[in-house]
Amino acid sequence: MLFGIVITLLSLWYGQNNGLMPVAASAEATDVDSLFQLMLTISFGLTLLVQGVLVIAFFRFRRRPGDNSDGPPIHGNLSLEILWTAIPAFTVLAVGIYSFEIYNSMGGLDPMVSGQHSMAAHARMHGSAIAAPLPGEENSTPQANQIALGIGARPDDMGQTADVVVDVSGIQYAWLFNYADSGVMAGELHVPVGQDVQLNIAAQDVIHAFWLPELRLKQDAIPGMNTELRFTTTKVGTYAIVCAELCGGYHGAMRTQMIVQTPEEYQAWLQENAVAQNPNLEQTLAVKPSELSDPEFLAPYAEEMGVNEELLAQIQTEVLPH
Repeated sequence: MLFGIVITLLSLWYGQNNGLMPVAASAEATDVDSLFQLMLTISFGLTLLVQGVLVIAFFRFRRRPGDNSDGPPIHGNLSLEILWTAIPAFTVLAVGIYSFEIYNSMGGLDPMVSGQHSMAAHARMHGSAIAAPLPGEENSTPQANQIALGIGARPDDMGQTADVVVDVSGIQYAWLFNYADSGVMAGELHVPVGQDVQLNIAAQDVIHAFWLPELRLKQDAIPGMNTELRFTTTKVGTYAIVCAELCGGYHGAMRTQMIVQTPEEYQAWLQENAVAQNPNLEQTLAVKPSELSDPEFLAPYAEEMGVNEELLAQIQTEVLPH
């Protein structure tokens, strides 16, 4: 009993204080960490139990000097075998149920629900076992890109539009982020802290994997298929974005960063980049003051100073050299 108490206390302590995970920077990361801590607690406890029994048996039941007899015949213990089969089975079942609840609370079931197609249609897209349409579905022709996979809205937010929507494209070997509502395209992801963010992920060439370690989220980018990640960040900072799927010779260099900003900083960044990427900006910057006529050059200043056209014409006639 003392041995079991020690193992339990050590396992609980190590499960909560292992320090193996990076900083948690999202609401989803907290859920994932709770599952990880539970699994690590169980695994560490089993390791201590098995290895502890082996060490004790090694010393207690070792062959004594001068003892050349055989060990006692043991034909098995049915109760013990039932016990060590039932405990792992119950543990695996409990962890499986808990992991499903975590997956659902993170929004894992939302993409399939919002896809507005049946599970039978989903099965037909991934194999030929159910190739023929079912009754009532003869006129439905689901396409591969209609199936949304990934992490969507949490159960409480289902049906609600995210605060920020970004289209993500994976290409060899970079990530591109398109803020369609603002017309901004960037090579790094900017999001406001504390707001609901939805990433619509696609691949242009081969399969990539969009991985945010601090958010505990990873989703494949698949050519011809839409995938999704939806999350809420909790800490301002800069976090790595890594491709976690071997996608070619320069796969290791396919990295960028996510910058989590305050809402004010995010809006300022968005406005600055919207101006910088204005398609008419090049034409505006290309104007040379030396090529403007005197009225064209003075017009903006005259308007700010409240000078009318008559006075401006008089200044041009009397003051400016010809």
